[in-house]
Amino acid sequence: MSSKEKPNAPASEPKPAPKKAKKDYGVIDMMLSKPSERVVDSETLIKETQNRVWRALKSGYEYSPQEDESDAFLRKNVFSRMKMVVMYVDLVGSTQITLALPEEKVAIIITCFAQEMAQTIRHHGGFVLKFVGDAVIGYFPAEENQLQPADNAVMCAKSMLSVIQKGINPILNQYDYPDLAIKIGIDYGENMIVRYGADAKKSHVDILGPVMNIAAKIQGMAKQNQILIGDDVYARIHPSTQPSFEKVVWKNNEWKYHRDDGQLYPVWVHTD
Repeated sequence: MSSKEKPNAPASEPKPAPKKAKKDYGVIDMMLSKPSERVVDSETLIKETQNRVWRALKSGYEYSPQEDESDAFLRKNVFSRMKMVVMYVDLVGSTQITLALPEEKVAIIITCFAQEMAQTIRHHGGFVLKFVGDAVIGYFPAEENQLQPADNAVMCAKSMLSVIQKGINPILNQYDYPDLAIKIGIDYGENMIVRYGADAKKSHVDILGPVMNIAAKIQGMAKQNQILIGDDVYARIHPSTQPSFEKVVWKNNEWKYHRDDGQLYPVWVHTD
């Protein structure tokens, strides 16, 4: 890459939006609510991504450590139940990448993928729970407002596709590396924040609950570069966003998760 083609220097991250007063949201609130006011400059996000990935491939650049805001948040709310939107992002074809490339290049590519997905989650007001192999798990707390976190998660998923397709892949192509692709699954519900041990500062903290499992299963049903969301997320995204999703019609009993009332839990696919 010539010096003229190098991405611009990273811009500063937007300040987090102030917390809103806690209230109950119903149908009227949803119809009157506005789409997310949190502005994320997608062009800047893509240029920052290109800059970091280019440096990583060119000189073995290592990502700077990020403050673990999720850990602090979970410890503050340990042993409580909390409504949240959960997101699973999986890298497609990681096995083929592992077999086709030297170990040091695989490590750089996997690191770039994981860190850029984590950065995108933070840009949209979410927390990064953990990295699991070639997957990233994020969450958006929804105790104070159930609508905004759902919108943020969906916008985050869309941004992830842009970051992969317009940010990471063009840089990888210059080094003759294969394109990356992802699958995203999102669901909403109540989870339990747990701590595995007596040490309030050092014992491992995590999130448990059916939403974690369902979001993972939804992600597992997604196709390459596809966003799937559970019905409880769809019901909470802004009405102007809902038309960009279609209900999935399952064949051959592919999807087997049922609600407590025995009805099959609907899943929606992003079509834009």
